Amino acid sequence: MANRVNVIEKNEGPKIEWEQNNTKLFFGDDEIMVNCAKYQMDWPVHVDICKDRAGNLTIGTAGALRYVAEIDIPQATYAEDEEERTQLPIDMGEVNLTLWSIE
Repeated sequence: MANRVNVIEKNEGPKIEWEQNNTKLFFGDDEIMVNCAKYQMDWPVHVDICKDRAGNLTIGTAGALRYVAEIDIPQATYAEDEEERTQLPIDMGEVNLTLWSIE
């Protein structure tokens, strides 16, 4: 199993249910899954998980009523030798998951 993400509770109150399976973060009743390894780029990536007016989870803030979580993924790192540059696997211990109250 990958390292555990760093969890930050932004405010008081109940938080969304979530779980980590290797590099994947699941939210709600498996409503949304974010594979942090797939989102990792050559720059830091910020992903917003929100709830819309209908109560559905969304990725991004368009149509959002409130924040549920934020994921901050560090930029990719590489190993280099004389012949090639290879992206290293994501270290989930460097990923920050900020949880907001769902009330």
